[in-house]
Amino acid sequence: MRYVYGITAALLLGGTVATLSNPVGAQVAQNEPGAINAAVPRAGAPMSFADLVERLQPAVVNISTQQVIQMPRNRSLPPGFEEFFRRFGSDVPQGGDTVTQRGGSLGSGFIISADGYVVTNNHVVAPARDNAVVEAITVTLHDGTEYEAEVVGRDNVSDLAVLRIRPRGALPFVRFGDSRQVRVGDWVIAIGNPFTLGGTVTAGIVSALHRNLPGGGVYDRFIQTDAPINSGNSGGPMFDLQGNVIGINTALVSPTGGNVGIGFAIPAEQARPIVEALRRGERVRRGYIGVGLQELNAGVAAALGIERNRGELIRSVAPGGPAARAGVQEGDVVISVNGQPVTPQQTLSYLVSTLPIGSRVPLEIIRDGRRSTVTVVLAERPSEEELARLNQTEDSPPTSATPKDEPQSSGQRSAREGLGLTVQTLTPDVARQLGIADRTVRGVVVSAVDQSSDAAVEGIEPGDIILSIDRRPTRTPEEAAAAIGAARRANRPAVLLQVRRGNNPPAYVGVDLVRGR
Repeated sequence: MRYVYGITAALLLGGTVATLSNPVGAQVAQNEPGAINAAVPRAGAPMSFADLVERLQPAVVNISTQQVIQMPRNRSLPPGFEEFFRRFGSDVPQGGDTVTQRGGSLGSGFIISADGYVVTNNHVVAPARDNAVVEAITVTLHDGTEYEAEVVGRDNVSDLAVLRIRPRGALPFVRFGDSRQVRVGDWVIAIGNPFTLGGTVTAGIVSALHRNLPGGGVYDRFIQTDAPINSGNSGGPMFDLQGNVIGINTALVSPTGGNVGIGFAIPAEQARPIVEALRRGERVRRGYIGVGLQELNAGVAAALGIERNRGELIRSVAPGGPAARAGVQEGDVVISVNGQPVTPQQTLSYLVSTLPIGSRVPLEIIRDGRRSTVTVVLAERPSEEELARLNQTEDSPPTSATPKDEPQSSGQRSAREGLGLTVQTLTPDVARQLGIADRTVRGVVVSAVDQSSDAAVEGIEPGDIILSIDRRPTRTPEEAAAAIGAARRANRPAVLLQVRRGNNPPAYVGVDLVRGR
């Protein structure tokens, strides 16, 4: 199970778990409309889920892996002395040998065809550590029958994987439903393998739709449920009361690792095309325009004079990419993609990813308070490794990069009556003190911050470099003062700073203007 707050991604075990039940075969989907209608509970609060579960449960499987982990071993120390060194805060003397350890992971999945294709989460069948290798994957049916499985395809971005087993006959299977019809408050059923307890059924309601998770991926758009979901439920199906697979259980919010009534499932509308591509042996392809994005928080929205929670701010533009060729600029706010509004629940990345590569897509943007439309030709999204190298993924605000020795210069100028900051020109000497690798960076360096100002509240620190104010370059303190003066004359309550900290990518910060006292 994937945890939002960094709790372990997979349950490590030493073996597999088998369940006992009567074997069930099927030549049609277990949730075929004609077969399932008789099992649908009555309208309103259901009297029982038993008939529905009896029909669906045979298509849900347990998935376990056997993994080999290479660990360094110190041959010069007697047994137990490695723990002695660790306990007292000392480095363990290292030898040149390794020892092989065995472990595993356990999760859930469901069969989507009679000939043995199985859907699960990628993290269920992925190595548990960087130095681990998956030796074998075992799929255990509801009746206890075990099959060795092979990975047909996997997509790390969506956390989905498709496996294949070779059954001795036709298998019971289920089909995806239409998660777009799901409403908050609908009943749902989750079947899976929590805490190694195979074939466990839980029920609840849909708590929310289109949920993004803190620190999650750019395509997170989960169904939230209060149906109990725990470690080991990963990859299992979420059903509606018609027996449709409307989601794949994948994550939970928990301070302890157990269920607290906040679980998440990948919606079927998002999972189905990915699963179909993986089943065909194809690579998952997504649209891409080549921008780095930043959330429109209250401060940035106020500085731009636009509505919060509508649109996303362009933090960076990849040189030569689709957005750059279309004329998109840093500091633009994209408020719609192909006529669809950009919101926290429907992000720019998600909207672009669902459109065909090569298509011409209109983007509605706000620049300097004016709306306009540009047309972007979508390219194929590069790999995650390439994106990380290009810094084109959504990033957090810059981390601290306060210099060891605060730069000194006679060119300092107070901006305390404007922003609560004192700034100076970024000279080559100051850049060296700050460890700036890019010698082309131009801006003013913050040398002091009024701790009672909004700039301090927004996290501006000495050593930060202000590249622009309200999209006006600030290469000198005089240019910074001129930008603040222009904002004052326009009676604006806040300004937009483009800030760089150390060698991190720049980010935008909205800061209230300090009024004269």
